[in-house]
Amino acid sequence: MQYNQLGNSDLQVSEICLGTMTYGQQNTIEEAHQQLDYAIDQGINFIDAAEMYPVPTSAETYGLTETYIGEWLKHQKRDQLIIATKIAGPGRGFKWVRGGAKAIDRDNIKQAIDDSLQRLQTDYIDLYQIHWPDRYVPRFGQTVFDPYQVQETVPITEQLEVFNDVIKAGKIRYLGLSNETPWGVAQFSHIAKQLGLPKVVSIQNAYNLLNRVFDGALAEVVYYEHIPLLAYSPLGFGYLTGKYLNGKPEKARVTLFENFGQRYLKPNVQEAVTAYVDIAKRHHISPAQLAIAFVRSRWFVASTIIGATTLEQLKENIDSINVVLDKELLAELDAVHTRYPNPAP
Repeated sequence: MQYNQLGNSDLQVSEICLGTMTYGQQNTIEEAHQQLDYAIDQGINFIDAAEMYPVPTSAETYGLTETYIGEWLKHQKRDQLIIATKIAGPGRGFKWVRGGAKAIDRDNIKQAIDDSLQRLQTDYIDLYQIHWPDRYVPRFGQTVFDPYQVQETVPITEQLEVFNDVIKAGKIRYLGLSNETPWGVAQFSHIAKQLGLPKVVSIQNAYNLLNRVFDGALAEVVYYEHIPLLAYSPLGFGYLTGKYLNGKPEKARVTLFENFGQRYLKPNVQEAVTAYVDIAKRHHISPAQLAIAFVRSRWFVASTIIGATTLEQLKENIDSINVVLDKELLAELDAVHTRYPNPAP
């Protein structure tokens, strides 16, 4: 396992991060702890969660993911682990999240952090991320910015000032963004420098063979601002494993939860997946490991976030660290991307 510095922080994160959004919905607490134990044994030191997890979120399961992690974390050597979680933003209608996932303002930030600390049973969070922007942006598969949807938002300066206070209080160590845009990253960076406020050290966005939008303007801004990507959905909601090519497996998320993963139902997704799976088979690599190895190969990725519902899936995903893609294989992947560019942005 390799470890990478997370932006300008002193955090050295494993190149594979354990995602946990299934804990409390598809995984029991016993299964969650088995996964956590196995991941740590393989050298993973980086665990990612969110206050609204598990997904799909509901009033009945809200907060269970952090609770499951907390029951495990209290028995671990805390200083050897990097725990990341997120504050949910406004506009999603989740009435059970702090009374409706309200604005990223002082009261909500403080409450969300205190609630997460209690569930995680820890005194501090290493990386605290804004799950999605407080302001309106296209997100979760939306691709077109609509100026008519712009609404009043908490100024970025105000958000950073609150996080500055929380960092000084020792409750979080570093701040990260998630599902953010080039404009947002640039604004957070510029304001932090200008006013001496906390600089964000990471951005967590979707990135995979079906969605390489990050390669453009976002790659440029993170290069100049030294803010690496924590890539989520490296398997494209499981589509890149090839398991949906012949129908929907009984226990898969897309099967279990209606209207889940809509961005992967767009034209050319199945054609692109078929092409990527064929490449994997010709090179005697599992499609899942090929997809994860591709994400790991990108210069802007500090850690690739994997998730699994079974221990067997987790083992296969972690073993992708042994797969190194040469220039010829990468060229084959690029050729498919040229034919089917970003079918699931």
